[in-house]
Amino acid sequence: MQPHQFDVLIVGSGLAGLSAALHLAPTHRVAVITKRQMQDGASAWAQGGIAAVLADDDSFAAHIQDTLVAGAGLCDLAATRFVVENAPEAIAWLRQLGVPFSLEGDHLHLTREGGHSARRIAHVTDATGAAVQRTLIDVVRATPGITLFEQHTLVDVITSHKLGLAGPQQCLGLYALDDATDEVVTFQAPQTILATGGAGKVYLYTTNPDTATGDGIAAAWRAGCRVGNMEFIQFHPTGLYHPHAKSFLISEAVRGEGGKLLLPDGTRFMPQHDERAELAPRDVVARAIDYEMKKHGIDCVLLDISHQSPAFLQEHFPNILAHCASLGIDITKEPIPVVPTAHFTCGGVLTDLAGRTDLPGLFAVGEVAYTGLHGANRLASNSLLECIVFARAAAHAIADAPRTPIPPLPRWDESRVTDADESVIISHNWDELRRFMWDYVGIVRTNKRLERAAHRIALLQAEIQEFYAHFHVTRDLLELRNLVQVAELIVRSAQLRRESRGLHYSRDYPALAAPAASTILVPPVSRH
Repeated sequence: MQPHQFDVLIVGSGLAGLSAALHLAPTHRVAVITKRQMQDGASAWAQGGIAAVLADDDSFAAHIQDTLVAGAGLCDLAATRFVVENAPEAIAWLRQLGVPFSLEGDHLHLTREGGHSARRIAHVTDATGAAVQRTLIDVVRATPGITLFEQHTLVDVITSHKLGLAGPQQCLGLYALDDATDEVVTFQAPQTILATGGAGKVYLYTTNPDTATGDGIAAAWRAGCRVGNMEFIQFHPTGLYHPHAKSFLISEAVRGEGGKLLLPDGTRFMPQHDERAELAPRDVVARAIDYEMKKHGIDCVLLDISHQSPAFLQEHFPNILAHCASLGIDITKEPIPVVPTAHFTCGGVLTDLAGRTDLPGLFAVGEVAYTGLHGANRLASNSLLECIVFARAAAHAIADAPRTPIPPLPRWDESRVTDADESVIISHNWDELRRFMWDYVGIVRTNKRLERAAHRIALLQAEIQEFYAHFHVTRDLLELRNLVQVAELIVRSAQLRRESRGLHYSRDYPALAAPAASTILVPPVSRH
């Protein structure tokens, strides 16, 4: 098959990828490549909203300060100011596209979330991400100049040095596995945008969809790009624990309305961890639950809201009530099993304010990127905002770049591989990775736990590389390869941070270090 040729390749169909595609479509031939269906990324799962200064009693300075405080001293001021000051325009653009934001009279209804000093969250009831994603998908499908490639999994980006070409290193395109044909196809373009999301699936419990396997982070690292602050993984304290409940959150509002956290024997434990008990901040509650689970060797704790009347629960938590009931849990009479869950990857591929990575021709936008906005902890509702602002910035940078021809790219070489006869190795390694990452590199870390994780990662990498070199690639193998690479980056970053800051808590280094510094990892060589 001849290579697909475009002006811009965009990997990922979430808010970042689709926003960039719409900005570029009037002037460029754009391919959007996504490994599942268009709507299957993490953007559609976002419940909260998009933060922007839209009220008269709010200010850019206040939004910037709130972001800096949440980021625990590691936010980049220029990136934070850039995102905050472009937020109102981002909301206006989404409204022009037809996103049905919740209104109060003739104005946007603005809500307030933890860490914000004012009402500045534009939202679509309690399902903002899904509404925004539906709107953008409809517009993208109706936009000439955008070609969609669903069920195509990124294998790797293609660089000039990989092909042995003279001159400066640059990104020339990518290889992707087509599920329909089970063949690796070549995509060629002078500009590529990674909008592949985060890496929550590296952990046993996560709010992320199955697509969150760190594909873009791993591919960029293999291509020679730096990554930053990979140790900062945000955990939500109360995800529903049930074998048939995939990534369902139990809102923090349940604790706000009097919900109590209990051990399996009914003992309440939060007052022993913090004077604010169940109303302590998210990271404190997550650490307390993690401590009790490890201390008692249990798989979950219980969240009890049954003291409230059925009428109250129906009015305030209809979705939680209904979802739990569908799984046989009557929250009006019994507690909800909950466990902390990996929620957001605050680090990622290092970029500038236009989304450029270290590799010319390669951009990273959204959760895959480390822009400096989130620092050591993400402020609520800044994530969707970051996607829109940086997608527009990357599109403008690409539009301003000269269009230089690139040489023809070779087809994927499978002449020396065979079909695997032991796929159980992949599923076993996947399960092992996610479990030891949860146990050793989760909410609370120690030097010994990190050492154990690093040792196991090295063993897995050797097995997976052998598999990758000798057998036909599958989506499961590609995702496992990327997850193990991301796991290595998380562990290495955590080992370098000898303090406790933001989302990284170490029992060996419980105090803050000075001065505050980001963790930047540099690939020793460009590896393929």
